[in-house]
Amino acid sequence: MYSYKLNRLAKNTIEIVVDVPKNTIEEKYKTAFSNLLQNLQVQGFRKGKVPAKIAEKHIKKEKIYEELIRIYFPQIYEDIIRKESLKPIISPKIELVNAKEMEDWQIKISVAEKPTITLGEYKDIVKKIKAEQKKSDIWTPGQQSLTDQTQQISEKEKARRQQELLNQILSAILKSVKCEISDLVIDEELNHRLSNLLTDIQKIGLNVDSYLKSKNLTQEQLKKQYKEEIEQTYKLEFILSELADKENIKVEQSDLDKLFASISDPKEKELAKSNSYFYASVLRKQKTIDYLLSI
Repeated sequence: MYSYKLNRLAKNTIEIVVDVPKNTIEEKYKTAFSNLLQNLQVQGFRKGKVPAKIAEKHIKKEKIYEELIRIYFPQIYEDIIRKESLKPIISPKIELVNAKEMEDWQIKISVAEKPTITLGEYKDIVKKIKAEQKKSDIWTPGQQSLTDQTQQISEKEKARRQQELLNQILSAILKSVKCEISDLVIDEELNHRLSNLLTDIQKIGLNVDSYLKSKNLTQEQLKKQYKEEIEQTYKLEFILSELADKENIKVEQSDLDKLFASISDPKEKELAKSNSYFYASVLRKQKTIDYLLSI
C-alpha cells in the first residue's frame, strides 16, 4: 500500500506526494521480475521457462525497476485520480524524489486540471464593440452615400471587416474573463514547439544560434514569446468551450454529414469520418464564434 498528500497549487495545478513503504516496493519488484521472466529467452530453455536463479543473471536490476515503475506508478496515479475525483487535462508529470534500494520510496505527481471559468457579461462586451463599429460607419457630409459605400465594398473587404470585428471581440473577452492555465500545460506545449522548431531549423541547414540571430531574438525572448502565444491559445479554447456549454451549442450528426459530403476524395472522406470527434470540436468552435458575431 501507499499513502499520499494532495496539495492544490496556483493556476489549477495539483501536487501529490506519494510515500510507498519498502515492503510494498519489494512486493512489486517480485511482480515486475515475474513479468520480465515471462518473455525471457535464454539458450537451452523455452521462452518463459527459464528458472528464476538463472534469470537473475540475465535480467539487470535496472530493467526490473523500470518494469516496476511502468506497471505500478500508473496504478497509483489512476487510483488517486479516482478517489479524489480529479479531472486532468494532460498526462501527469511524475518525479522520483527517493527511490533507493531497501528504503521507502517517495514520488511526486504533478497534475494539471481544467481551469475554472467565470464568463461574466460577455454579451454586453460584444454588443459594445459592435455598436462602436457601427458608429464608425455612420455617414457624414462629404462622404459617399451609404448605398454607394455598400455597393463598393468587395467580398474580400467584408471578410476583412468581419475578421477585424472577431479579433476585437475575442481580445476583449480574453481580457475580461479570468482563466488560469497550469504551467504544466504551457511547458509541455512549449517543449513540443521548440522540438518542432529545432527540426525545421535543421532541415534548412541552420543552427539555433544563427536562427535566433536572423530573428533578432535571444533564446529567452523566443521562449517568452511562445509561452504568451500558448497561454492565449489555450485560454481562448477553454473560454469558447465554456461559452458553448453555457449557450448549449451542439454539433448534430447532420452537421458532420454535410461536412463529409463536401469531401470528394473517398480516402480523405473515410479518414475524416474516422476523426469525427476532432471535426465535431472544430465545428462546435466555429458555431460558437458565429454565435458571438450574431449577438
